Amino acid sequence: MTITTPSDQALPLVRPLADPAADLAQVGGKGASLARLATAGLPVPTGFHVTTEAYRRFLAEAGLERPVLAAVAAVDPARPETLDAASTTIAALFAEHPIPADTAAAITARYRELGADAPVAVRSSATAEDLPELSFAGQQDTYLNIRGEAALLRAVRRCWASLWTARAIGYRARTGIAPDQVGLAVVVQELVAADAAGILFTANPMTGARDQIVINASWGLGEAVVGGQVTPDTVVVDRATGEPAEQRVADKTTMTVRTETGTAEVPVPEELRREPVLNRAETATLTELGERIEKLYGTPMDVEWTRRGGEFFVVQARPITTLRTPPVKLPDHDSTDGGYLVWNDSLAGDYLWTSTNIGEAVPDVVTPCGWSALKIFLDGSLPIDGAAGHKLVGNIGGRLYLNLSTIFGLADAFFMGEKARTGTEQVFGILPEGMTIPELPTSRWRIMGTGLTQAIRARRKFAADQKVFADVVPRTPARCAELRGRIRAARSTAELARLWREELEPLHRGAAEMLGAGARSDDSALALGRKELRKLVSEEDANLLLSGAQADGGTLDSLGPVVGLAKVARGELTREAYLEQWGHRGPHELEISFPRPAEDPHWLDAQLAGLADARQDAVALLERQDAARRSAWRRLTEADADQAERLRGKLATWTGAARMREQARSEAVRVFWVVRDWVLRAGELTGHGEDLFFLYLDELLGLLDGPDLDGSDDLDGSGDEALAQVAPRRATHHRYAALPPYPSYIRGAFDPFAWYADPNRRGDAWPSAAPAEPAGDTITGYSGAAGVVEGTARVLASADEGASLRPGEILVTTITNVGWTPLFPRAAAVVTDVGAPLSHAAIVARELGIPAVVGCGDATMRLRTGDRVRVDGSRGTVQVI
Repeated sequence: MTITTPSDQALPLVRPLADPAADLAQVGGKGASLARLATAGLPVPTGFHVTTEAYRRFLAEAGLERPVLAAVAAVDPARPETLDAASTTIAALFAEHPIPADTAAAITARYRELGADAPVAVRSSATAEDLPELSFAGQQDTYLNIRGEAALLRAVRRCWASLWTARAIGYRARTGIAPDQVGLAVVVQELVAADAAGILFTANPMTGARDQIVINASWGLGEAVVGGQVTPDTVVVDRATGEPAEQRVADKTTMTVRTETGTAEVPVPEELRREPVLNRAETATLTELGERIEKLYGTPMDVEWTRRGGEFFVVQARPITTLRTPPVKLPDHDSTDGGYLVWNDSLAGDYLWTSTNIGEAVPDVVTPCGWSALKIFLDGSLPIDGAAGHKLVGNIGGRLYLNLSTIFGLADAFFMGEKARTGTEQVFGILPEGMTIPELPTSRWRIMGTGLTQAIRARRKFAADQKVFADVVPRTPARCAELRGRIRAARSTAELARLWREELEPLHRGAAEMLGAGARSDDSALALGRKELRKLVSEEDANLLLSGAQADGGTLDSLGPVVGLAKVARGELTREAYLEQWGHRGPHELEISFPRPAEDPHWLDAQLAGLADARQDAVALLERQDAARRSAWRRLTEADADQAERLRGKLATWTGAARMREQARSEAVRVFWVVRDWVLRAGELTGHGEDLFFLYLDELLGLLDGPDLDGSDDLDGSGDEALAQVAPRRATHHRYAALPPYPSYIRGAFDPFAWYADPNRRGDAWPSAAPAEPAGDTITGYSGAAGVVEGTARVLASADEGASLRPGEILVTTITNVGWTPLFPRAAAVVTDVGAPLSHAAIVARELGIPAVVGCGDATMRLRTGDRVRVDGSRGTVQVI
């Protein structure tokens, strides 16, 4: 923020948009880029720049330089409240002072050249924005459809003030940009009355591929696309041929339009929602435009475009600073090891992986087709695609693992490491002794550049999805039933392929996105509540107060199957209604090669038979727990009424979040059943049966696009080539599936077979820096659900062995998920190798009032069926007696 001098006064207050002298120092990053585009003859809407000189003169004449710098000097980037305070102070200072008369006159004179009361876009352009090494789009404000001189001057002043938002101040502080070295220009441009808009990337931002151009397109102005309020159409163009290699037409529900007073988000007309925005010729025009811009800049570019009546305009272009380097090819399904294939992402480098949490949802060795379906699901529910090329989710020996190095690398890059570690202990537990999280071999700035754009878009997407959650999720059962019927009725492979591309894949991705929105609705209250409650009440009362996610007459969806069974047994629910509502939930629900419980005509009878000898059914257990919880609240209220009321509000928030998350998860699982039906029908139509579970989805679609029931030939042989992989993939799958579950924590390159062959192998960590303690009589884990009970251990390898669990025995297993829930009423207590305070076993046991110790690491190795044990859920211990 350099103080003006007499020589500075000679600098212009405004410049034409295409002025060759419009450089970074005078018109900011966005303005300089637009000037460069316009000067090169590219189609840029006409307009002008309000230079940084106008901004400096405003500060000087209003005497704001020292007050602004003083406000920023008090900021601590690690304390958000100081950022907010500085921003509020500076905004008030700007609002108190008018724009100097000569500056206002220069701006309005240029504005009149555009036409009387012409609608314009007023965009901030900072001198530290859209640089090749620092791209932080969206820090400062943009105002659309501004009309009239007075409104324009107000918008310019508001843009100047936006240089000092809390977010912008914090970003510059973290990146080392001095507050007295930044200025702000404003770009004023004709607002194109766009009928469509979008973003073009001259390299694939997800894969790093430079031989592809990716175009996003939606109806109306571009704000809905840039802001993430709408899922746009996507076209991936092969640069070598100029032809679309992939095209996805989205259900575009929202569009930004001009109004009398600005802009608004309105529903897309029904006849346009599922119509493609771009035709082939328009795609070719945009592709050529993108290549011209990349050639001008000499680097892959992110381009915002608009269309009016078939004519395209460029409204912004900046280098893609987050473009990741194409990854080194690692052993994959085409690599062999002694005749078998290799599925092992641990070979990628020195990372710490964990199966805690994700292993509950997907405890199986997945098939290739199952892995493809899961990747779509994970992309929707976990849209942060790693950090600077480092994976977030990996496949190790066919099992899913989360990359803790990537999770904490992202957290550390954004100065949230300690907060993340505190919160994730509830989800992943505490690391085994001697195990550390290796840092990513990537600079903080590169991680920030990769993750920040994704995080902002994800946050906006989650917020948009949460608004429609209550409308979308309840419709999923009917939509699934309809699609299953149409899949069964499909008579050709082409019809089946079309069903996938146009309806099932969007439904699958949409259900995952709803889960992402539900999971982030506000589930931090439980972790905070546990910490606070334990300062006020006993462990037993804290355990009671933290239950109750089935409040208000509803049932947490992970409890739904076991509560439904009790109601069937009581005659309160028909068998048909139960299977319709819960027949899709089971221990293998996210691996599509496994049948769903409702596919087995004997499954329900077996479950009801097991329930018959339980001491109490789920309904009775919930009623008992509810009564105990009310007593615990009464004790807390008598001790500290104000504290009780405050905590009640926090836990009510968690309850609502938990209900949203579980409902979305149940419906996402229901869609997996539809995906399974689709693969099975493909097997029927092609004659290849369940072999198709060993093809990846792109291979399966290629097969469906090839020979049909009419007996036509598969001309390119791609179907035969893919089918030739079935036998080795099936053998590899069986080889991995024959092993027990791998350790909960894995660091570096891991060989599942070498680990299994080691007689001293551990189930909690590999490798272990700390030697295994001599096996004693006490096993330690996390307190999952309070209570003390003695009984006989029953060690089960899978839920399919559940019939052997006798009433009153201690259920001991590696991990549980919703498929295990029907066993809980028969168990006196639950003990797991894998888990944390917010794991499935802990939550369900807490709701039912069953003691549980989770995350023991090696309980299944140290305990044997028939051992007499004492489970102390409050202390987190299991003792052999």
